[in-house]
Amino acid sequence: MSTENFIPLDTLCIHYKVNLSFFYNLSDSGLIDIEEIAEMSYIHQDSLHEIEKIIRMHQELDVNIEGIDVVLNLLKKIDALKTELHTVRNRLRLYEN
Repeated sequence: MSTENFIPLDTLCIHYKVNLSFFYNLSDSGLIDIEEIAEMSYIHQDSLHEIEKIIRMHQELDVNIEGIDVVLNLLKKIDALKTELHTVRNRLRLYEN
């Protein structure tokens, strides 16, 4: 498997100044997916935005991993409710006209 679209965990640890165990704890909690390729651990580059959000919550707001999981689930629910509200408003406009 090619590592072209993957970022080594060691590089992320140095860049974001976090321990390798932090990423493994996130993986154990189901928040990120770690790929093992040739005995090295990688994160897919598409996950980088979500990882940056998680690291900011952890470092700047001092939120633990369980709290991050709760916050991310609530943000997903908010997005789903916004989408549903938008759909309902569009249907209501259809009936109003």
